[in-house]
Amino acid sequence: MNLLDDALAREPAPYWTEKLRLSRGALHTAKTRGHLSPAIAGALARLIGEPVEKWICIAALESEKDSACKTMLVKEAGRSWLNT
Repeated sequence: MNLLDDALAREPAPYWTEKLRLSRGALHTAKTRGHLSPAIAGALARLIGEPVEKWICIAALESEKDSACKTMLVKEAGRSWLNT
């Protein structure tokens, strides 16, 4: 949700909704659920100049159910992204 918060600090939700061609409630729903879809995350990252692949991966992991596999991938991704 850091990506969405960063985007909303730059421009209001209606701006991003229009830019991304989303339904009016899509960003509100994402905020309520606590995660963006990978597609929205990637498109939003591109528009604000963030690494697209990184944010697609984060969104995909955030939407996964908790599991040992998810925990391992989150730890590995965190180490990898800290070094870039």
